[in-house]
Amino acid sequence: MNTLSIHEKYMQRCLQLAQMAEGHTYSNPLVGSVIVHEGRIIGEGYHRKAGEPHAEVNAVASVKDKSLLSGSTLYVNLEPCAHYGKTPPCSKLIIDNKIPHVVIGCIDDFSEVAGKGVEMMEKAGVKVEYGILEKESRELNRRFFTFHNKKRPYVILKWAQTLDGFLDIDRDSSLFGQPTWITNAWARRAVHKQRRTEQAILVGTYTALKDNPSLTVRDWVGPQPLRIVIDRKCQLTSEYHLMDNSCPTIVINSLKDDKGWLIEFIKADFDQNLPEQILQILWEKGIQSVIIEGGHATLDSFIMHNLWDEAHKYIGNTFFESGVKAPVVHGKIVEQSVFGDSRLFVYRNNIVF
Repeated sequence: MNTLSIHEKYMQRCLQLAQMAEGHTYSNPLVGSVIVHEGRIIGEGYHRKAGEPHAEVNAVASVKDKSLLSGSTLYVNLEPCAHYGKTPPCSKLIIDNKIPHVVIGCIDDFSEVAGKGVEMMEKAGVKVEYGILEKESRELNRRFFTFHNKKRPYVILKWAQTLDGFLDIDRDSSLFGQPTWITNAWARRAVHKQRRTEQAILVGTYTALKDNPSLTVRDWVGPQPLRIVIDRKCQLTSEYHLMDNSCPTIVINSLKDDKGWLIEFIKADFDQNLPEQILQILWEKGIQSVIIEGGHATLDSFIMHNLWDEAHKYIGNTFFESGVKAPVVHGKIVEQSVFGDSRLFVYRNNIVF
């Protein structure tokens, strides 16, 4: 086994560790770290939650015999920080513990890091290598990188459609109140699993009125996303789930700015690029990812302005023959999953992180 493949093996373990905290580290990235001494892992750790110790700190703390650190290699999927935040710099920790060799997955684009960790360690005589499984390391933290590089959240479009390409039947107000289910319970469980991974979830006015969604995590365990609803004329009353004060909720509207206990009204200009305004609002609030769940007009507005990164298209085993047509995206299929008689296709927009 050559040196590069050894590095890849341990970096892969860093990525596995990092992913264990998916959905829990915002606003920080997902980071895992492994410490190797003479071909044996003697310590490992990952960043569990913002404000808590970083991956490198947990990895060093897990090493029983600290005297081995001076002859070890530390692996980490993201460049160790060099600044004081809620925790001390990890680069300084590495230097203080006399770890002579550090292998990094990718450089941190965050302006307070951005190569400064590498510089600090190299000045102290640490041998630093980076770019090991770089593509995989950037992919894991695509939300973090999009947020800092593009100054907006990572946008995931999501919808379910029939085999003949419809989102819904044609419904008048007499049929409002419950969604028209297209996929099976297994696929809906996968939707809830995804919700606990992302920071926010958004629907348009019509979807809120006709489906009365809760937009909460119920069929999985995890944090609740910030709920966002577009309600131009403030039509939603306390009878709707989105206005029940059970979770933090933002109402994008044209009438007022107002902040209550858990519901905040934010005024926007509906004659301008509304998706761009919404993403700016979320960026200013530190939201790194958002699921756009519909309806058709809302999904199409983000597609039209090319403000999306992923699209999750669920297809159920049913036909409507007529109704509300599903949106169309042009991108690369990067993942396919089967949930019994329902399927999921994940598209990626043609962008570079």
